[in-house]
Amino acid sequence: MATAAAFLFHAPPRGHHHNHKTKPATRPTTTLCSAAPSSTPSLADQLEPLARTLLTDKPTPAADRAQRPTPEPTWVNPSRPRPTVLSLRRQRRRPASSHPSSAPLQPLLRDLRALPEDADLAPTLHAFFPLPDSPPTSSDALLLLNYLHPSWRKTLSLLAYLRGLPADAGFAVDTILFNVALKSLRAARRWDEAELLALDMVDSGVPLDNITYSTLITAARRCRQFAKAVEWFERMYSPGSAVLPDEVTYSAVLDVYAQLRMKEEVLALFDRARGSGWKPDHVAFAVLAKMFGEAGDYDGIQFVFKEMREVGTKPNIFVYNALLEALGKTGKPGLARNLFEEMTAEGVEPNARTLTAVAKIYGRARWGRDALQLWDQMREKKIPADSILCNTLLSMCADVGLVAEAEQLFEEMKDPDLTDVPQPDKWSYTAMINIYGSIKDADRALQLFVEMLQSGIEANIMSYTIVIQCLGKANRIRDAVEVLEAGLERGLKPDDRLCGCLLSVVALSTGEETELVLACLEKFNGNLVKLIRMLGDDQVGADELKEQLKAVLNAAETDVRRPYCNCLIDICQNHGLPARRPRELFRLAQGYGLYSKLHIRKDDEWLLDLRSLSVGAAKTAFDDWMAALTERAVQDQPLPQSFNVFTGSSTHKFAQGLASAFAAHLEEAAAPFRPSESQVGSFVSSRDELVLWLQTSSSSSPVVAG
Repeated sequence: MATAAAFLFHAPPRGHHHNHKTKPATRPTTTLCSAAPSSTPSLADQLEPLARTLLTDKPTPAADRAQRPTPEPTWVNPSRPRPTVLSLRRQRRRPASSHPSSAPLQPLLRDLRALPEDADLAPTLHAFFPLPDSPPTSSDALLLLNYLHPSWRKTLSLLAYLRGLPADAGFAVDTILFNVALKSLRAARRWDEAELLALDMVDSGVPLDNITYSTLITAARRCRQFAKAVEWFERMYSPGSAVLPDEVTYSAVLDVYAQLRMKEEVLALFDRARGSGWKPDHVAFAVLAKMFGEAGDYDGIQFVFKEMREVGTKPNIFVYNALLEALGKTGKPGLARNLFEEMTAEGVEPNARTLTAVAKIYGRARWGRDALQLWDQMREKKIPADSILCNTLLSMCADVGLVAEAEQLFEEMKDPDLTDVPQPDKWSYTAMINIYGSIKDADRALQLFVEMLQSGIEANIMSYTIVIQCLGKANRIRDAVEVLEAGLERGLKPDDRLCGCLLSVVALSTGEETELVLACLEKFNGNLVKLIRMLGDDQVGADELKEQLKAVLNAAETDVRRPYCNCLIDICQNHGLPARRPRELFRLAQGYGLYSKLHIRKDDEWLLDLRSLSVGAAKTAFDDWMAALTERAVQDQPLPQSFNVFTGSSTHKFAQGLASAFAAHLEEAAAPFRPSESQVGSFVSSRDELVLWLQTSSSSSPVVAG
C-alpha cells in the first residue's frame, strides 16, 4: 500500500463529481447505570465551578444569537378584551368563478415577459393602458402582480407604476396589492426590500392587516431575521393597531421564538393563543416538538402529546418527523421505535427524513436487529433515498457493525444504473472509511481514500483524520505522515481534532517515526509540540509545565481538551518520560475541571468511572485514586464497604475494550479488584481486602506511592 499512499502526492486537484405552560419536572441526574446520585460530592466536584474559570471559554466566535439584539417581551394591554382568533376577518379568496379572465392581458404579459429582469415596466404599461381613456382596473393590477410574482424586481416596478397613476385615473393601491408584492419579496427572500415596502405603507397611510403582518413575519423568518420577526409581531399590539394575530401568525412566531431559543416566550404565547380559542395546527406542534427535542426536554415532548390529544389533532408526517427527532435527541430510543411503529400502523408513509431520524436513533442505541429490520423495510417498499438518508444509513452501519450491509449500499450508490439511489459524496466515503478504520482494515481504508480523490471528490478533514488514525493504529506511521503531508499540499487546514489524532499517533509511534509526526504537527501547532518536549525534559518544573499546558488548552476547543490530556498522558507512559509526568498532567487537568466527573460516592460504595479516559489516563487515574485511599487509610478516616471501578461494557462491535487493558494493569499491580458478576466492565473490591492491600503495598508498589 505504499504506492497507494504515494499517490496522494499526485492526486488530481479538486474537481466536480458525478402546557399549556407547565414547569417541566426536574430530571434526575444519571450517573452510571443504576447508580444513585452521590450523597457526598468529591473534592473535584466541589471545585468544578472554580476550575471552570481557570480556562477560557470556547475560542470560536460568539454565536449568532449573542450578536442579535434580544427582543423585548410582548406587552399586552390587560384592559383590552381578547377576541377569539377564529373570528378574525381574514381576506377571503375569491371563488374561481369570479376570477377575471387574463385573456385581454395576454399581449401585455408577453411583452412584460420579454423585458429584462431589471427593466422599467412603466413605458410598456403606459402603452397598453393609455390615460385617461383606459386606466388599469384593480382586477388588472391583481392579475399582473400575480403573474409577476416570480420576479420581485418587476413586481416592485409594476407597483411603482400603479402608485404613480394620477388621481383622476380613479385607481388606488390598496392593502391587497401591497400584500401580493410582499409575498413576491418573501419568496425571493428579500427582507430589506420587504421591510422598506411595509414602512412605506405605514407612511402612506395604507392600513396593515393580519395578512400583511403574517407575510412580514414569515418573510423575516425565512431570511433568518428572527429579531425583526419579533419586532413586527410586537407592532401588532402597538396602540392604535386594530389587528390581532391569526393562526398563521401564531405558528410563525412560535417558530421564531423557538429559533431564538426563547422557550418561556414560546410557552407563554402558546398558552395565550390557546386561551383565545386558537387550535394549534401541525406546524405549531412540529415547532414545539423540535424545540423540546433540541433542549433534551422529555417532559416538554410529553406536553406536546398531551396537547395533541386534547385538541384532537392526528400527527401528519411533519409532526411525526419532529417528534421522532426530538425523542432521539432526548435519548428515548424505545419510545421513538414505538412512535415509528404507530405511524406506519396509522397508514402514514415514512419519507427520507423519517428514515434518517430512525436510522440515527438505532445507530446511537446500537440496535443491530432493529437497524436490519429498517433496512429490509426500505428495500421491500423501494423507498427512494437521498444523500442524507444514505449517509446516515452508512453511519448507522458503522455504529452497529454492519460491514457487509454498508458495502452493499455503497456499491449501489456507485452503480450509475440505479436512479433511486444518489451517487456517493464525500460524506459517503467518509462513513465507509470510518467503518474500515473501526475494523482496523488500514489497507481498505487507504484504498477507498485514494479512490475518493481519484474520482474528483475533495476529502474533508474528517476523512483525513480517520485515515491517519487508522494508519497510526496499524503502526503504519510513515503512511500516516504521507497522507498528512499530501493533505497540507492540497490546502488542508488542520483543526483541533486532527491535532488530537496526531497526538494519539505520537503515543503509538517510536524512534524516528515519532520525530516525523512531531515535525508535521509543529507546522501548525508549535505550542503542542513544545509541551511534548517539555514533558520529556526532566529539568522542567511543575510551574513551567502548568503555564504551557494552560496555553495549549486555552487555544483548543473545549470538547478536545480532555482528549488532549488523555493523549499526553499516553505519550508520557508509552515513551518512558519522567515517571512523575502522568500524575502531574492528570492533577493539572483535574484542577481545570477536565476530570471532574470520575468519582461517584455513595454511603456504602465509592466508584471510579473511567469510561471517558484512554488506557494510559485510566491507569493514572486509578493510581491517583489508590494514593488518595492510602492516605485516608493511614489517617484512619472512614471508608465505604465496597469499591467499584467501571471501564464500560464495550457493547459496540468495534469497541476497543478498555476493560481488558485495565484488567492487565490490575493483575500487574496485584490489586484486589475482580470482575463484577452483575455488571460487565466493572471491577469490585471490599473495604477489608483493599485496606489490607494498601497497607502491604504502600511502601513498595509504585501504584500507591504518593
